[in-house]
Amino acid sequence: MTDVSDEPMKGAPAKGVPAKGVPTKGVPTKGAPAEGAGAWGQAVAAVALVAGLGIGLWALQGMESSSGSDSAPPPARCSGGEAEKESRRVSGAQLCKALNRPDLADLLGTPGQVAKTAGGSGDSVKLGNGKEIATPSAQVEFETYTVTLSATYDGHPVAGSAGLLGEGARQQTVLERPAVVYADRTISIRFRLDGSDSESGPGVPARTVTVARDAKDSGGSFEVSLWRADGMVPDDAVLLRVAEKVLPTVPGWAAGG
Repeated sequence: MTDVSDEPMKGAPAKGVPAKGVPTKGVPTKGAPAEGAGAWGQAVAAVALVAGLGIGLWALQGMESSSGSDSAPPPARCSGGEAEKESRRVSGAQLCKALNRPDLADLLGTPGQVAKTAGGSGDSVKLGNGKEIATPSAQVEFETYTVTLSATYDGHPVAGSAGLLGEGARQQTVLERPAVVYADRTISIRFRLDGSDSESGPGVPARTVTVARDAKDSGGSFEVSLWRADGMVPDDAVLLRVAEKVLPTVPGWAAGG
């Protein structure tokens, strides 16, 4: 069984969205050796995300970067999440373009590292009443950090939501807009090619900042999350530095999303 990657699982049910799974705290054993072929078969990993302010199921369409034998691999290019025609909402591809910036490794405090994967998704979550909420998102992975950028169009304000996001969540202002910084944790889902039952469990600690889509906080938000491959808790200073540089480059930010 091979544990390949993780995605953040938020610490509280989305407002107006049924909770997708139980936010479990704890860190799994990482890097376990893969079992041989036979009854178990090969192991493959999948990942899932539940957001705190309206983002539901999220699937990343990443692309592994190729490398030459005589030179360093080039930075990963964004893939997936193309915009729908006549859509006024930001797409996964646009979020990926904003996130996968040349200085992202510098902002993370890891200069010289090269993005291994970069991808966008244009997913949505369907509520019990039939309403569908757009949940575009993007992810960029480095050797040390993985960073995600997402948007939610649930219509809920950010101000006053800290109480829904677990102990330690704090309300503050980011880029002159209401925001919440809170603790998060990835969830790892593993399945096998031989069709046997999948397994899931908690992953590594993450930190997330949710920022209102407009200064009036009229509903919806952008969210930046990051976690470390070594399982250490990310520094909020790094999280906010990334958010403050990336969010103003998202299409529609100046106009309030």
